[in-house]
Amino acid sequence: MPFVKVVKDRQYFKRFQVKYRRRREGKTDYYARKRLCVQDKNKYNTPKYRLIVRFTNKDITVQIAYARIQGDIVLSSAYAHELPRYGVKVGLTNYAAAYCTGLLMARRVLTKLDLAKHYSGQTEIDGDEYIVDDAPGAPSAFRCFLDTGLARTTTGARIFGVLKGAVDGGLNIPHNCKRFPGYDSESKDFNADVHRQHIFGNHVSQYMRSLQEDDQDAFQRQFSGFVKAGVTADSMEGMYTKAHAAIRADPSPKPKKEQPADKKPKRFGRKKLSREQRVGRVAQKKASWLHKCAQ
Repeated sequence: MPFVKVVKDRQYFKRFQVKYRRRREGKTDYYARKRLCVQDKNKYNTPKYRLIVRFTNKDITVQIAYARIQGDIVLSSAYAHELPRYGVKVGLTNYAAAYCTGLLMARRVLTKLDLAKHYSGQTEIDGDEYIVDDAPGAPSAFRCFLDTGLARTTTGARIFGVLKGAVDGGLNIPHNCKRFPGYDSESKDFNADVHRQHIFGNHVSQYMRSLQEDDQDAFQRQFSGFVKAGVTADSMEGMYTKAHAAIRADPSPKPKKEQPADKKPKRFGRKKLSREQRVGRVAQKKASWLHKCAQ
């Protein structure tokens, strides 16, 4: 059969419909977003909350938001760059930091909604499965759904560290143990102790010890921030234990600094010239050009 060139004719382009802008940019999975945002009709205008988790190279962003016609409305947010307030100064994007950020998000939103006294979450962290149930004689538990965006949801991914921290903090999020570190897909068994080691950063401690024994130069290069902050392999679990307690004690965001009323905003472009200045600038250019031509 000879090769036939496919020609896109006028009828094709008359029916062509461009995709949404964020789909064209490769930023939003609208198939998943529709299922995360659409609420049942018999629940009327009840918000359907999402636990939005996004990772960057140096930070973790966690938000609780719900969709409206005019756009998403953020109820509360937490970031990994807030963790130095609680004693975690380095390693702000590992699994243990992700757990701390999720815990901070949960305690912050429950405090904002006056639910923290009813739902304390899992205070004894063992890495095992924990489900938040409605407390008797109290408002229902705060329910939301994990929004991972375009990230790969592989077993042991750091996104599920945020999920675990939020659940242990007292949020009701539907999940199971199949994506936590320590789950074996072949035997279908979940080792909670492996998960606990990740929550307290013991996997980082083991790598620090092995790298320090094998290659001192590589250790100094890779863990220079830890060395500078005085964080050792033996002190790492204690650092995260104190951070968990500090987050539960005060999850409120850092108050914003009051800007002075007379402070001028920072300019990135040239200041606009007055008419007199523009006329003088043109006259100066003309004089300069005439002087150059006369020579």
